[in-house]
Amino acid sequence: MDKVKKLIIIGSGPAGLTAAIYASRGSLSPLVIAGREAGGQLMLTTDVDDFPGFPEGIQGPELMQRIRKQAERFNTRFVSEDVISVDLKKRPFEIKTETHILFSEALIIATGASARWLGLESETKLRGKGVSACAVCDGFFFRGKVVAVVGGGDTAMREVSYLSKLCKKVIVIHRKDKLRAQSALQELVKSKSNVEFIWNSTVEEVLGQEKITGVKLKNTQTGKISQILLDGLFVAIGHKPNTDFLKGQLELDAEDYIKVSDETKTKIPGVFAAGDVADQRYRQAVSAAGAGCKAAFDAEEYLENARVNT
Repeated sequence: MDKVKKLIIIGSGPAGLTAAIYASRGSLSPLVIAGREAGGQLMLTTDVDDFPGFPEGIQGPELMQRIRKQAERFNTRFVSEDVISVDLKKRPFEIKTETHILFSEALIIATGASARWLGLESETKLRGKGVSACAVCDGFFFRGKVVAVVGGGDTAMREVSYLSKLCKKVIVIHRKDKLRAQSALQELVKSKSNVEFIWNSTVEEVLGQEKITGVKLKNTQTGKISQILLDGLFVAIGHKPNTDFLKGQLELDAEDYIKVSDETKTKIPGVFAAGDVADQRYRQAVSAAGAGCKAAFDAEEYLENARVNT
């Protein structure tokens, strides 16, 4: 494993695996560092109805398994470990995993993003016991029950819309007095008869022992504390890009997403980014896959030019 690779891809979601398919077909012999939790956010998703080519829909884990098999068909190799650190100041680039030190002439970073949590001890304790960050994954378990969604952006409103089809009541808890989601989503959820809003409020504590029973709220204007009874709580306050291992190595924006130009190029020649790790606007499997394709082409062009100039 100490041999210098032409291309290493960090991440095994739609972006990373699509990059691997194109890079393998381009004779780059890519190595994918898949991570211990391989497959990205689609591994936590049940029905995927908006990925082209599946008119009846497909389960998220099955979709990722199929894309991985396609990459393996073209002899993509995989390492099922997490990346601990990278040194992008070296040539070739150095990537340290849990048990390997790897070197590569080019690098595609496709590590995606993870759901943000409130940061409450009670929230952590009851995660998976009524507290979730994925309505599509867990909404089925709350059919006919009362749930709340924390957040006011597009992510939250999509969660609310989905849950409103399953649950008896959906309560939106938002720290401000108006939503920041796009108008169409706001109008959609406000038209639902079983959706209610609690404004200017934050969750101070998730109540319950073995399962959630409710939440304690604090009014951001008056400071008043109140409680509501719930069967489930969905946290939808955005996502955090998985870039902690890149700090000090690569330019990140204020939200820690990788800065790119010309679609996938970072400021370091030979280092490319694809998918949710650099995209906080679209965050779709199909857009991530498209970015992975572009990153593979950009990496192939970079490597070709590097050989011509040596």
